[in-house]
Amino acid sequence: MGRRHRGRAISGIVLVDKHQGETSNGVLQRVKRLYGAAKAGHTGSLDPLATGVLPICLGEATKFSQYLLDSDKGYLTTARFGARSNTGDAEGELTEVAAPDFDAARLEQVLEQFRGPQQQVPPMYSALKVDGKPLYKLAREGIEIERKARSVVIYELLAEGYNGEEAQLRVLCSKGTYIRSLVQDIGDALGCGAYVKTLRRFRAGPFEETQSYSIEALEAIRETSGHEGLDALLIPADQAIAHWPEVSVGDTSAYYIGQGQAVMVPRSPASGWVRIYHQPEAGERLFLGIGEIDDDGRIAPRRLIVR
Repeated sequence: MGRRHRGRAISGIVLVDKHQGETSNGVLQRVKRLYGAAKAGHTGSLDPLATGVLPICLGEATKFSQYLLDSDKGYLTTARFGARSNTGDAEGELTEVAAPDFDAARLEQVLEQFRGPQQQVPPMYSALKVDGKPLYKLAREGIEIERKARSVVIYELLAEGYNGEEAQLRVLCSKGTYIRSLVQDIGDALGCGAYVKTLRRFRAGPFEETQSYSIEALEAIRETSGHEGLDALLIPADQAIAHWPEVSVGDTSAYYIGQGQAVMVPRSPASGWVRIYHQPEAGERLFLGIGEIDDDGRIAPRRLIVR
């Protein structure tokens, strides 16, 4: 027999404003308990040091968490210049302290080097796994291994103030970008080292920090309005991929899609992934899931909502 999930069959995305010091999994478990959800998952960890937007997917929305993990992100980070940290952030041991000696114009010159496509080496203090073991666990054991550089894109990198020791950097970047590595590399290019003093994620895919709620706010809503109040905060799962093209199908095609069969849909995109909606002759338009255009031009279902 398959494993049975205890809890409510509630689906959607809730955006949590994670506090500093909290782990992403700790936030996930608290949200799952508040909602009494049978199933929950987050969309990529934020370091305990970091604050900001952490999307939590409940129920059927967990099927689309990978696409939020793969989405672009936005961060605000305070870079502290003139020292290096063994973890790349303020929680590590500071080493090689050296007074920074550059002005705002020089900082801008260096930032320009890091805009656009980059090859970035992940830090040892990261959740990236090698042979099934997170790098940060190896780092804590004093083990450092060679890491392969990965391709990332820095769409925007702006210094919002520099006082001779620190600068707040605004970063819009592709998936897989490590802000600690970025700050360290900028410090190395300036010749004085740098580490992340503070870090806040203000955007995760299509979602902004203004849409998020602290755990305390969620607890207060649960206390005053129960599950009904919490459920009203949920964002539909299809909003995680709202930038994808959409197609609508009628009753017959919706039936075959539900059976896992590919269907022809007029005026569909020639290739790629799509959101699939069922538009019955009478009734509410429903999100069915996602599909991919196959070699015959048909829409092949890949992940479907179960109702």
